[in-house]
Amino acid sequence: MATLYERFLLPKLLKCACSAPAITKQRQKVVPKAQGRVLELGIGMGLNLPYYDVDAVESVTGVDPAPELRRIAEAAPRDPRLKVRVENGTAEALPFENGTFDCVVCTFTLCSVHTPAQALSEARRALKPGGRFLYCEHGLSPDEDVARWQRRIEPVWKRLAGGCHLTRPVTRAVGDAGFRVERSDAMYLPRAPRFAGWSEWGEAVAA
Repeated sequence: MATLYERFLLPKLLKCACSAPAITKQRQKVVPKAQGRVLELGIGMGLNLPYYDVDAVESVTGVDPAPELRRIAEAAPRDPRLKVRVENGTAEALPFENGTFDCVVCTFTLCSVHTPAQALSEARRALKPGGRFLYCEHGLSPDEDVARWQRRIEPVWKRLAGGCHLTRPVTRAVGDAGFRVERSDAMYLPRAPRFAGWSEWGEAVAA
């Protein structure tokens, strides 16, 4: 059962953080590239929905285990022509047949799933052969002094930020899951504390 903090305060804090200008710009780097039948892992509050190209996307199916967030996503702004369905589910156990989707979008989600490797394996299973995996995440810094602080802060950070981890690798994890990474970029987000500001984004293909 969700606590009062998780039901009422946490969604407001997450919306404030996840809609910050720097993070919005990161979303805009990957979401418009989606095509065909799209699966969005951890759709959350639906903050990606305004950035889908309705001329390229047939439909968007979003999954999230949190009913409070799904309700927000269902009412989130988007082009009225965009077909959106929001379903209860976890990234580690997707309720879809193999090869259902042309594209999977994953933004600021791998930090908070229980088992990133299983979530990525499920995303690959749900994609058609040759389907595209578009990602944008924050995670483990390559700078050891920053990574040291990430490890120190993470236990408290997880409790305050809905299970968000600071020390998970991003692009390396995508490659380890069997995707062929075709493009990747990384940077510290401007105006963000460095322990929480390392971001990686890119495109990969399901082999």
